[in-house]
Amino acid sequence: MNLFRKAALTTLLPLAALAQSPQAKQDATVRINQIQVIGTHNSYHAGFAPSEAAYMKMKNPKAFEALDYSHAPLDQQLSNGIHQMEIDVYADAKGGRFAHPAITQMVADAKLPADPDLDPNHDFDKPGFKVMHVVGIDQRSSCKTLVVCLTVVHTWSKAHPSHLPIFLLIETKYDKPAAKPQPWSVSTEPFTPAVFDALDAEILSVFPKDEIITPDQVRGTHATLPEAIAAKGWPTLAEARGKVVFLMDQSSMTPVYTEGHPALKGRILFTNAIAGTPDAAFVEMNTGTKAEIDTLVKQGYIVRTRTDEPTEAARTNNTVMRERALSTGAQFLSTDYPASEAARWDGHYHVEFPGGRTARCNPLNKPAGCQDDLLEGAN
Repeated sequence: MNLFRKAALTTLLPLAALAQSPQAKQDATVRINQIQVIGTHNSYHAGFAPSEAAYMKMKNPKAFEALDYSHAPLDQQLSNGIHQMEIDVYADAKGGRFAHPAITQMVADAKLPADPDLDPNHDFDKPGFKVMHVVGIDQRSSCKTLVVCLTVVHTWSKAHPSHLPIFLLIETKYDKPAAKPQPWSVSTEPFTPAVFDALDAEILSVFPKDEIITPDQVRGTHATLPEAIAAKGWPTLAEARGKVVFLMDQSSMTPVYTEGHPALKGRILFTNAIAGTPDAAFVEMNTGTKAEIDTLVKQGYIVRTRTDEPTEAARTNNTVMRERALSTGAQFLSTDYPASEAARWDGHYHVEFPGGRTARCNPLNKPAGCQDDLLEGAN
């Protein structure tokens, strides 16, 4: 054997050995709808600053309790095993629309100490989609713009190239004008097809298309997404590691997002669709029954459900909703209380899979022999 051929074989042997690893063998057969992951609800949410909290407790304690949760920065959540996250976005084409939240003045008027600056980098002044929960009241976020949030995720992804796919649920927020608006209210921009074009473009400004599992990729040569997932299924983990999947929260926005894009052709997000419609691949069943959820999963759909809503379950350690979710085949189980963040609140309530896992083979549709401990390999 000549030296060149021997050197070439020596170089290839480690790659061949890697390809035959147990994880690689499993990845070639397990599809992304055949796993389950723990996700976080409003993953960007930073909660209230001290004086904001004091003001809310004084003026509306019930609303405060519903909003009194927070999460670690997105990259920390990913490092802790969270692979499904939710980001709320408001359109702000010109910038500055949400730069002066009313609660800051409310705190001042109540003679409470000033809180830390909500936006020291002036991200709210810049054009583009903003990330926050309730306009004027609950705007503190670990990343204030969609671009910043996605950049955090992208940076983490590139540093951990063999990660399980990251599922990013985008909630498009729009408040219809009230008949009698509050003095402090700020009008929001509606989501039109053109605004959705801008949303797709903003996503692609951070994530190249080859790092995203898109509706076009899943559909392939089929006319509709239901046909595709029935005929060939979702991508395997081998095809999906190191990539992201974008999904839309509001089903009401489906007709707007699909206008001019039948079956989501050319679009980036999978819609929260009605089963059987041309764009249907992902369905939310936040409070659905086990039977309803499992029926959809068996049909090939990816399903998101909630384990707690809003914060009452954690305050009372009521596990009914959590146990219902854990008993289903829903691929995303979304919580405000992942086990990795238990130190952020009092009480024992948290959400994880048996053994402290944040990902597992889906008990409802996993291939025979799928092993949980092979899902979370070295990143």
